Amino acid sequence: MTDDTTAAEATDDRVPVTVLTGFLGSGKTTLLNRILTEQHGLRIAVIENEYGEVGIDDALVLDAEEEIFEMNNGCICCTVRGDLIRILGALMRRRDKFDRILIETTGLADPAPVAQTFFMDDEIASELRLDAIVTLVDAAHVLPHLDEVKPEGVENEAVEQIAFADRIVLNKTDLVDEATIEQVVSRIRAINTPVEIIPTAHAAVELERVLDVGAFDLDRVLADDPKFLTDTDHQHDLSVTSVGLDVEGEVDGDRINEWLGGLLRTRGADIFRSKGILAVAGSDQQYVFQGVHMLLLAEGGREWRDAETRRNRLVFIGRNLDRDELERGFADCLMTAKVAV
Repeated sequence: MTDDTTAAEATDDRVPVTVLTGFLGSGKTTLLNRILTEQHGLRIAVIENEYGEVGIDDALVLDAEEEIFEMNNGCICCTVRGDLIRILGALMRRRDKFDRILIETTGLADPAPVAQTFFMDDEIASELRLDAIVTLVDAAHVLPHLDEVKPEGVENEAVEQIAFADRIVLNKTDLVDEATIEQVVSRIRAINTPVEIIPTAHAAVELERVLDVGAFDLDRVLADDPKFLTDTDHQHDLSVTSVGLDVEGEVDGDRINEWLGGLLRTRGADIFRSKGILAVAGSDQQYVFQGVHMLLLAEGGREWRDAETRRNRLVFIGRNLDRDELERGFADCLMTAKVAV
């Protein structure tokens, strides 16, 4: 960052906004939790956007004093941009309550339309400053997604997220060897040559490297893409869908482990992301699982509260998912069940 840039930002009293993006399972929620729980003295308003009809991320974000706003009815880069503008407008009327805003996009979001929001609305542009687009990259799984051939007119979101990044957090480096890291870095450089790359595991990045970095440069973006502020076309790959399950009752621990393990072994190539909060019979704790393709991590969550309804929430995002198959498979794991309305 140049001295001129530093001086300009010192006199800019607009609220800084960080957009946190990255493909499905790259570690955005892990980094968000890190930002919310570190002792940094910052007051942060968080806007979360999930892809799918059942919300999970609210339960995955740790308890914090920050205000969290959820948008669960579509992808932030297309169908819910109006919601984003309304939430930002509401925040501006309460700007004494926070120092900065952090927006976590869905794993299928193109960050360009999100960034456009801060320049196409005069009120937002006068009150908020887009500080940086921070993209998380999953070192263990990103290469197949970068190589994926999309239908004509459909963008490759993994490529777009890297191309538009001001900072890249190269996450999960502990899961791959040095040769793979070098290959991933080479691919990133081929897409976005000057971007700063921060290698890490478990999203353990120093916050000063991703917050208040003053990295977004509209002039640079317009030099690369003169149509940035006028081109609003965006089309998702329609073969990628989300299946959400929301079921009251308890599951048998052995059966749910067997079903999830078998599902990801046989269909994991097409299941980009899986996550859920489960009520396991005989346990006072919630059972939290998160998966990326065939990789599945599970751990105990918080304890169920007194009088709290035990319910299971699961989300699968992937290609050509069979809702009936997933519903039947999960139903076989239940001891008693009642579908939540």
